[in-house]
Amino acid sequence: MKILVPVKRVVDANVKVRVKADGLG
Repeated sequence: MKILVPVKRVVDANVKVRVKADGLG
């Protein structure tokens, strides 16, 4: 289960970046 924590953080970071890019576009 500990492995899922960093993975979830990376996914959340990617989602934030994608949302930011969509907002700027």
